[in-house]
Order: sequence, then structure tokens, then C-alpha cells
Amino acid sequence: VQLVESGGALVQAGGSLRLSCVASGVTFDAYTIGWFRQFPGKEREGVSYISISDGSTYFAGSVKGRFTISSDNAKNTVYLQMSNLQPEDTAVYYCVAARTPLAREVPILEYPARGHGTQVTVSS
Repeated sequence: VQLVESGGALVQAGGSLRLSCVASGVTFDAYTIGWFRQFPGKEREGVSYISISDGSTYFAGSVKGRFTISSDNAKNTVYLQMSNLQPEDTAVYYCVAARTPLAREVPILEYPARGHGTQVTVSS
């Protein structure tokens, strides 16, 4: 499984970004694709996931109402749309993946496949 993220940038508070994660080497609809973020102090937080087969989603409380997640199955791509970004959203965002049966059993931070991350910086 290979995951490649893109879309991270420097943005002002209140702005928006869309992160992309392209998955290869997978049967896409057999997987749940998620995002976690690692803050500058190294703490990590599971942000969101989408189960490709049925479209079910999850969002952490800290991002609910501001972030959405979607997939383009024809492109093996998952998007994390982030709106009303705040300085506390500053982190490296990692795309992660797990076969859906495993994803039902473990938290996002324990999904076995991970990309290299993309930096999101929100200035005040």
C-alpha cells in the first residue's frame, strides 16, 4: 500500500485547504482511509476517516463541522476539506489506511499504512 498526500500549505486563520491522498497498491473499496495529525509538540490526533465501501465517516470533535471527507473512487483518492482553519490546526497531516474490517477494530492512529505527511500551517 502506498499513500501520497498533497495540499498542505500556509494559510491565514479562517481560511480553507483541501488535502488529497492518493492510494495505490490497494483494492480501494476494501479499505478505510483516514487522516491523523501530529502537532508541533508531537502529540497526535486521529482526525477523520471514510469507509470507501459504504461512505461512512468519522470526525474528531475538534474538527466536526469544519472538516469534511470524501472519496473519488475512480481516482483512488480521498480528500479532506478543511474550513475555518485556526492556528491550533497547525500540524503535519498524515493519510492512513486499513482494510475495513481492521479499521472497525482499531483507532485511526493504529491503521497500518501511512503516507509521509503534508504540513499545514495556520497563521493568526
